[in-house]
Amino acid sequence: MDKTKKDLRIRSKVISEGVNRVPNRSMLRAVGFKDEDFKKPMIGIASTWSEVTPCNVHIDKLAEQAKGGASDNGGAPMIFNTITVADGIAMGHEGMFYSLPSREVIADSIETVTNAERLDGIVAIGGCDKTTPGCLISLGRLNVPSVYVYGGTIQPGKLDGEDIDIVSSFEAVGQYHEGSIDEEQLHRVECHACPGAGACGGMYTANTMASAVEALGMSIPGSSSTPAVNDYKENECRQAGELVVDLLEKEIYPRDIMTKEAFENAITVVMALGGSTNAFLHLLAMAHSAGVDLELDDFERIRQEVPHIADMKPSGKYVMQDLYESGGVPAVMKLLLEEGLLHGDCLTVTGKTVAENLAEVPSLKDGQKVIVPFDQPIKPKGPLVVLKGNLAPEGAVAKMSGQKISRFEGPAKVYNSEEEATNAIVGDDVQEGDVVVIRNVGPKGGPGMPEMLSITAMIVGKGLGGKVALITDGRFSGGSHGFVIGHVAPEAYVGGPIGLLETGDTITIDSETQQINFDVSDEEYERRRQAWKKPEPKHKTGVLAKYARLVSSSAKGAVTDLDLNE
Repeated sequence: MDKTKKDLRIRSKVISEGVNRVPNRSMLRAVGFKDEDFKKPMIGIASTWSEVTPCNVHIDKLAEQAKGGASDNGGAPMIFNTITVADGIAMGHEGMFYSLPSREVIADSIETVTNAERLDGIVAIGGCDKTTPGCLISLGRLNVPSVYVYGGTIQPGKLDGEDIDIVSSFEAVGQYHEGSIDEEQLHRVECHACPGAGACGGMYTANTMASAVEALGMSIPGSSSTPAVNDYKENECRQAGELVVDLLEKEIYPRDIMTKEAFENAITVVMALGGSTNAFLHLLAMAHSAGVDLELDDFERIRQEVPHIADMKPSGKYVMQDLYESGGVPAVMKLLLEEGLLHGDCLTVTGKTVAENLAEVPSLKDGQKVIVPFDQPIKPKGPLVVLKGNLAPEGAVAKMSGQKISRFEGPAKVYNSEEEATNAIVGDDVQEGDVVVIRNVGPKGGPGMPEMLSITAMIVGKGLGGKVALITDGRFSGGSHGFVIGHVAPEAYVGGPIGLLETGDTITIDSETQQINFDVSDEEYERRRQAWKKPEPKHKTGVLAKYARLVSSSAKGAVTDLDLNE
């Protein structure tokens, strides 16, 4: 396409023209700009490349492809970086408190560079869990023509002829403590679980959010399921570079794509795939950034209509590469569209609608087993359930995929940290029928709302999966499974009812009635409320202190840029 007919410099013109901007242009000449480049739109390639995690270790090469595509299509591209936190490495210790806040740092850094440099368009490339929502939050805020590309899923590890992954490592720790495997076998799992580049392989948070963003219309069709170690991933990045210049030409902006209906499409796909509960937090935050009114009740409304049809880990058998080989996310979306469950008229980054994109997509492959028949679903309704009650007036979320029971009642075992609860489980203080409560780990109380994969994996490894319940105002990894309820709001740190629980209180969780309550009289509840004292903040300075001061309730997506009038 000839880009000389239309000036696409919607923001960068303030730098690329005028005698007063000679110093600005001098700086850009030092990084390779020529006279002709100043007539082109400046495209930022927001790369989340890092050597701290396999999820993102290959993204430097993908960023170069995106840069090449933008350049070939008449743009003047520049690569810049954001941070990345490896959730699998941060898990189970104080490093996990930084995971969710990293989402805000990623979003803020992309916004900062794009606005400071007056870039006209963005290609953002993510990998590990927080990079995808972090990128999308920034794109919603910035509202300049943009395309997102997912770095792709890791290949499954192989051990003794079986597929394993990072969750296998976490669960092996529990098996070791239980005595069902020895140290040599534990080491073998450690050495084979992660064979190379790419994000964790099951329908965990990274793959969940990549699928959601594809359904949202902000990434190239198919890109959420293309594995990291696949030649076509580089082609997708080159296409993204080309597309962002086309979006400038067509004057298509993220908020034209990120509509309420598009978010409903994203929720539909997450429910059908049985994705991570982190989708609640991230989609709420992404919608907030785009000015879209999205609430927990919207998730529940959609859940009622969408069956769970993907037999994928952590509760099923298959990983993202299996889904890719079966037809990928586009084939699943095509099925959902045919069943009348998607808004086909939503715009996407291709410049076409969802329905137009899917018209060109093959259906699921014959004989594939990842996606079950629509009339024989794993569950007739979506497995991500919103619960409310006197324990969670604002709401809590549960992932019921793989659960044979829908109701759990038992005595509370209350712990004020993950470490306390871990010691109790290792020491066999937690028994079948207990409801483990981990509190003061919410967005403000953690601070940072840490994930509980280590402890849920330990429960499963010790043979207590489904035999105890776990409740927290923190959150769970997409790899967690079992009878687990997170995001309890209001959190304990701000005086939420979970902070008033005492060991021995009877807790009832019912996913059918969607209730989560504890048995206490009104008089006793009021006595406890009057006696409650707000804990001292755990951090007075630094990132976590700033985060704790700004962050909202998990029921609002744990965002840090709430309007002061909200």
